[in-house]
Amino acid sequence: MVRDMLFSKEGNKTPLQSMVLIDTLQYMGLDHLFKEEIGSTLSSIYDNFTHQRDHGRHNLFESSLFFRLFREHGYSVSPKMLKKFIDKNGEFKLASSKDIKGLMSLYEASHLNIGEDILRKGKEFSSKHLWDSIEWLDNKHANQVKETLEHPYHMSIQRYKARRYISMHQDDERGCKDVVFELAKSEFNAVQLLHQRELNAILSWWKKAGLAQELSFVRDQPLKWYMWPLTMVPQPHHSKCRIELTKAIAFIYIIDDIFDVYGTLDELSLFTQAINKWDISAINNLPNYMKVCFNALYNVTNEIAEITLKEYGWNPINTLSKSWGKLCNAFLQEAKWFASKQIPNKDEYLRNAVTSSGVFIVIVHLFFLMGQGLTFENIQHIENDPSFVSKSGTILRLWDDLGSAKDENQKGFDGSYMELYMKENQECTAKEAQEHVMLMISGTWDALNKESFTQSSFPQPLINATLNLARMVRVMYSYNDDNHHLPMLDDYIFSLLHHPL
Repeated sequence: MVRDMLFSKEGNKTPLQSMVLIDTLQYMGLDHLFKEEIGSTLSSIYDNFTHQRDHGRHNLFESSLFFRLFREHGYSVSPKMLKKFIDKNGEFKLASSKDIKGLMSLYEASHLNIGEDILRKGKEFSSKHLWDSIEWLDNKHANQVKETLEHPYHMSIQRYKARRYISMHQDDERGCKDVVFELAKSEFNAVQLLHQRELNAILSWWKKAGLAQELSFVRDQPLKWYMWPLTMVPQPHHSKCRIELTKAIAFIYIIDDIFDVYGTLDELSLFTQAINKWDISAINNLPNYMKVCFNALYNVTNEIAEITLKEYGWNPINTLSKSWGKLCNAFLQEAKWFASKQIPNKDEYLRNAVTSSGVFIVIVHLFFLMGQGLTFENIQHIENDPSFVSKSGTILRLWDDLGSAKDENQKGFDGSYMELYMKENQECTAKEAQEHVMLMISGTWDALNKESFTQSSFPQPLINATLNLARMVRVMYSYNDDNHHLPMLDDYIFSLLHHPL
């Protein structure tokens, strides 16, 4: 019924109306239900666009929306179409400064930057005038502007954005669109119930594993660990994937705590050797707490390998075990730096810290659990830390190192890029160093965007999951300075897991 209502009269819709419809479905988290219709509609609009001679008749809203939608969906589009809004001095025309709808569309489009100066200027221009507009807009429109500024679509987790969009617009006059809103709410609530059942399964596994008791010094945060897979691959058909990936993520945190807060350097060296050998007999010389960790990790990793073999006919145990060795090697390097008081330069530190972020562990396990694109070439490529993975790791590490990211239960020291940057630039203040790191994060996002929009080797669902991981970094590492809590994460947990629409 909804499908017929939205798309059966597609020929009667203008391209702008069709783009607004597709955009709305994305904002409401319903686009996955209409993939085929959205794909054919966008293809038709793009074909017509490429045959047009006059693109100058489109306003700022339409031009920005066109650019964003088609770049999001993998089409080759250039932001040069925005040049008609630039004055002779190379700046956006002030005539657009009161076009709130156009500015919001431009601001959203600017986050799909792959290093283009016009999008950087568009972000600065739209951001300034949108913040200024809040002073004179009515409450409803001011809240919509603030929502756009604080939660731009490309930088947000879609389910979180959908929940906020539906709540903000559910009292609008909608007419025939009522059924679409009801579908969106029903879809959101149904998936939320599935996620709640998965969390219960994870809590049961964690309790049965007994690791919080046997390794009392490690973080006991299964809910936090589950939030990574929940937001990376939220679709219902990835249920088993989310549960198994959470188990792998748990061990990233556990091993991090072993290296940071408990193990001696000699013990850590033995543990790293054992992980690299990936032989159960290699643990004989380890202290008991390390034997417990190794045994549990060994079993979980083999279970994941067996799932992949059974479902997709590919045994990834060699790649998975090598990834854990690579992680421990990076952790050990940091432990050696700290024990010897040897201070690496900032670039040497960051190269190693991208690995110790654990992002590549997450993506490697996800690659096999999703089961798409399993070829020898892709497996060799993913073992060598492809750029889209390392860029996400860089974003995580830099956010973690910004200074406010002091985990509430973590007492160890594992270095900081900002600290090393200030040592190498002694005239630099803490504020200037923080601004430098934020610029690095912004530049890395541009590079990650470019990778995600242009690479063709890995399946798009894996790329989208990697983008979602990068989007969640700010949520996971924006600590409250007063009490070391994570208010953004608390909001995500409440919105996505506990509060139905």
